[in-house]
Amino acid sequence: NGELVLGATRGDGQKGDDITRNVRTIRDIPLKLKGNYPEVVEVRGEAFMEREAFARLNQKREEEGLSTFANPRNSTAGSLKMQDPKAVSQRPIRFFAFDLLFDEEDISITQDKINELIKEYGLPANEFPKVCKSISEVHEVIKEWDELRHTLPYETDGVVIKINQTHLRDQLGSTSKFPRWAIAYKFEAEQATTVINDITLQVGRLGTITPVAELEPVLLAGTTVKRASLHNEDEIHRKDIRIGDTVVVEKAGEIIPQVVSVINPDRKNRAPQYEFPKTCPACDAKLIKYEGEVAWRCINPECPPQVRIKIEHFAVRDALDIEGLGESVVDQLVSEKLISNYGDLYDLTIDHIIPLERMAEKSAQNLINGIASSKNQPFEKVLYALGIRFVGKTVAKDLAEAFKNLDNLRSADEEALLAVDSIGPRIAESVIDFFSNEVNNKIVDRLKEAGLQFEAKEKELASRVLEGKKIVMTGTLPTLSRNEAKELIEKHGGKTASSVSKNTDFVLAGESAGSKLTKAQDLGVEILDEDAFLNLIN
Repeated sequence: NGELVLGATRGDGQKGDDITRNVRTIRDIPLKLKGNYPEVVEVRGEAFMEREAFARLNQKREEEGLSTFANPRNSTAGSLKMQDPKAVSQRPIRFFAFDLLFDEEDISITQDKINELIKEYGLPANEFPKVCKSISEVHEVIKEWDELRHTLPYETDGVVIKINQTHLRDQLGSTSKFPRWAIAYKFEAEQATTVINDITLQVGRLGTITPVAELEPVLLAGTTVKRASLHNEDEIHRKDIRIGDTVVVEKAGEIIPQVVSVINPDRKNRAPQYEFPKTCPACDAKLIKYEGEVAWRCINPECPPQVRIKIEHFAVRDALDIEGLGESVVDQLVSEKLISNYGDLYDLTIDHIIPLERMAEKSAQNLINGIASSKNQPFEKVLYALGIRFVGKTVAKDLAEAFKNLDNLRSADEEALLAVDSIGPRIAESVIDFFSNEVNNKIVDRLKEAGLQFEAKEKELASRVLEGKKIVMTGTLPTLSRNEAKELIEKHGGKTASSVSKNTDFVLAGESAGSKLTKAQDLGVEILDEDAFLNLIN
């Protein structure tokens, strides 16, 4: 009925945060819509801070002796997750709506019409959307905004290009990360000149040693940059980067600063070439470099930074989603020797946690509850949380579906792993290496004893008509979106694959099918149109 009832973050695409109380404090967002609105409407948009307001916020914090924020983006995201709405109301958060979703689908509605409705409903909106009739027009708009973006009061790193007809969105579908009906064009990164004062080293979750340039502070894309990634030893030598050099830096994707080049590399009295150390800067263990890789790695499983980052990864939303187990808490737990790996989390009590800095009884209890709740996360999330090299969310899900439980996965050989569609030799080797490690197995056994889910729950199937069948989709189907077709395939026991091979059972082909259809014809793979597919499962 036009009243604001829920404000939520996007989260991981399945689960976000309820931030309604904080959203109500944003002055741009009306508590009730204007005009002729439907009973239920979902408003999608972006919260942000303007450059000058962000600078004033940081200046005030500095005067109060508080730490300053790195950039407007992080400041906005952090502000929206604060527990105190009164504190959020003091932050200069703005909002633009960019999409509307309705209970009743109207196939005639366009993005252009949605932009008009956003204004009719009294919602704040970007003033500059434009309908383009051709690709050349799109290029012109991109070029225009690349020149004008610096005149805006807020930071922007690109232009979003969308299909205007919203009914085509379902047909085009999405990948696991992005919609196929929209794309973001990123502008060339802004650059600045500064001096490298030192080169330090960071240790990553999997032991990767990343060199970092410690810079003379410089303003870049609206924020002060003090550090920039140098990526690896080869990159330092390729660009001939040395301490004391004057360099050009830019923000990759307007987020991560990196050194682009050295100014006047032929000058006299340069420092000697940087020599990469042979031992870990954190634990002094010998560094190794795997064949075919550029990164040096520390393979000591007890290396303190690796331990900390592995535990943090274990707790992130995409893994076991343990609320309250952030960087600061993990640092304290490891420093106080209360934990040395993620298996130790399940031995913690409230008495261990209350003495930690910034911990009261309520927050300590919330953390204990979060750790307990993690035992209910599905097998695929537990696998992702383990931090096996090359095993991301999609691969973890595929492994859980293919092997069903921990024992099957542990005993899987290379042949069995390679039979899974998304697994190649590199991932197979990594999984085998992980479960061949005695320390890893002891920790996993402790997790199993603690009650974590190491068995995939059987899905309720509508039928088993496609059981054991691999199906590849190509082209646009007349009525089903890709996601709907994928759901139907899985509901009837089948699996989808991304590429056609001799092991493919069917290719489900729609309009404008591409090279996959040609390959299927060459291999003699059975081809189904939408009607044949629906007849098969019915």
